This record gives sequence, C-alpha cells and structure tokens, in this order.
Amino acid sequence: MGPEMCYNYSMNLDKIKAELDDLEAFLATPDAYSDTSFAAKAKRATLLREIIDLDAKIAQAKANLEEAELLSNDPELGEIAREDIKTLKSTIETGSARLEELLIPRDPSDDKPAIIEIRAGAGGDEASLFAGEMYRLYLKYAENHGLKSELISKNENEAGGMKEVIFKISGDNAYGQLKFEGGVHRVQRVPVTESQGRIHTSTVTVAVLPEADEQDLEINPDDLRIDIYRSGGHGGQGVNTTDSAVRITHLPTGIMVAMQDERSQQQNRIKAMNILRSRLLEKKKEEEMKSASEARKSLIGTGDRSEKIRTYNFPQDRVTDHRIHYSRSNIPAVMDGDIDDIIHELTKHERTLKEA
Repeated sequence: MGPEMCYNYSMNLDKIKAELDDLEAFLATPDAYSDTSFAAKAKRATLLREIIDLDAKIAQAKANLEEAELLSNDPELGEIAREDIKTLKSTIETGSARLEELLIPRDPSDDKPAIIEIRAGAGGDEASLFAGEMYRLYLKYAENHGLKSELISKNENEAGGMKEVIFKISGDNAYGQLKFEGGVHRVQRVPVTESQGRIHTSTVTVAVLPEADEQDLEINPDDLRIDIYRSGGHGGQGVNTTDSAVRITHLPTGIMVAMQDERSQQQNRIKAMNILRSRLLEKKKEEEMKSASEARKSLIGTGDRSEKIRTYNFPQDRVTDHRIHYSRSNIPAVMDGDIDDIIHELTKHERTLKEA
C-alpha cells in the first residue's frame, strides 16, 4: 500500500465536520451528561476528531513531500530532502492505513460486553483442565487490556478442571477484541496423568456472544417456560437451602439456560435471562449470516461451533490458527494472555473480507 493509496471507503469531510459540530454542541449543553446517549455520542465525537486530525496530518505530509521531492536533486539540500522523503512517505502510508481502518463500518456489537462460554469437549479430565487454563488465559488478557471480568457460572470437576464456565468481559471494544475466539480449541500435549509419555489430543469449545440489551431483542414472555428448583453442588450451604435455582427454556427454539450460582432466585433469573437473550441474538445473527452470499461471510457468525479454529501443540511449542494459517511459538506466553498478535491477524483478515 503506497502513499498514493485510494481509500476503499469514501470520506465526505464536510459531512463528518458537520456531524462533529452537532455532537460537540450537544456535549456542551448542561444536561448532556445525564442523557442516556452521552457515552455513545462522546465516543463518536472522539472518533470523528481523530479522522479529521489524521486527514489534516496526511494532507500536510503530502504537501511537504512535494517540496522535498523538488529539493531532492539540490547539491546542498538533496541529502536532507531524501531523508525527509522516506520519513514523509512512511507517515503518509501509516496514516492512510489508519484512516481507512477508521472509515470501515464497524460491527455495532463490538463495543458490547462479551459473554464467553467455555466447555470441556473430548479428552476427559485433560479437556477440563485445559478449559480451566483457557478461562485463566482470557482473564489475563482482560487484565492486560484494562477490561473487567465477571464470573457468571462455573462447574468444576474433581480433577481441578472445569466442565463449563461462563463469564463476562466488559470495557472498551470488549466483544470486538474477543469475538474471533469462538470455536473448537484443540490441545496436544502429554497429560500430567500420563505415565507412558504419550501425547493426547483434547478439545475445548469456546462461544463468544455480545451481551444483548432488552432493546436489541424482544422476547415474548409466553415463549418462556421458567422452572424453579433447589440448587445443588458447589454453591455452599446458603445456596442449597432454598429453591433459588432457575431454568428458563425458550420454547420456539428449545434454547435452555440454567443458573444456580447466586443465592437469590431473582439474581439467578436476571443472569439466566441475560444469557438467554444473548444466545437468541447470536442465533438471529447466525441466520442472517447464513443467508448472505459466500463471498461476504466473515470469520464469525457462521453458526458452526464445531469448527476447529486453533491448535495448541505443546511438544512443538506452536499455536496455529487454522482460519488464517497463522502460527507462532511461546505457548507459555499465549496461556498467560499474550494473544494480541493472533487477534491482530484475525482482525486484519476480517477487514480484508469486508473490503472484498
């Protein structure tokens, strides 16, 4: 991509400036902070300012480049001008790439919190142990990026692993950062319980859902069956003594969510409805994606949770994402939440698909 690149997304600077003027006028009003749209409008204004400033920076760099090229053969100033040309071309190329990125229409769900569900698959105790490690991976990733994590539900086993864990990660672009993690993650390694040193293959399924608001999806109460029962298992005595567990079934789709981690029935009901709404929204998006042309299908939303997306090969110290044929080493760092390069490559590939 050279300095004279053409934007794939048209930019009407006058329109952008007019929108920014309107937003700044709103944000300057005394009651703006109490408005429910304040945060979204403030964020939009920040984005528009960056676009305008970046466009001005690129324009200035192009003007300086023309001057430097005129001086490039000057006996006295030529050497300095040629160095300036290199710097200015790099500034234009980097700025243009960033500007194009800002102009690409974003998924409205990217700024939503991400609800992540991790389930142990094939491999018995080894799969459950890896499910626990994947949970810690995402918690560490969230911590490294200033995101907030909140445990919703977990089901541990006697081996110290997790059969299932559901949690929420919220913060700036939370779903946008983690949405490519959904699918089957395969681990190849020698389990601690393996006395013969044989390599075992186990799987873990990860689902990543944007948290759905009530306005995102209307659910008919008549479509729900709600069962109340007595909690059991890991919740402790306080949980087990009352009928606080809630199971909600969406009759038209058969989607069922059970929640028993909280002490009160109302808290469990709220959490269960939140997850149910998010799963229904995901189902709706999957159906819309299936109806799209093959050329426009993206890395996410294909509806196939059985797709193997990534392999963690411990003996070879290699992690491979099969969707983009990207591999890297240093598994210990990956398991400590260092997956920025993988997410960057997936995001870049998704952007390429959108431009197609």
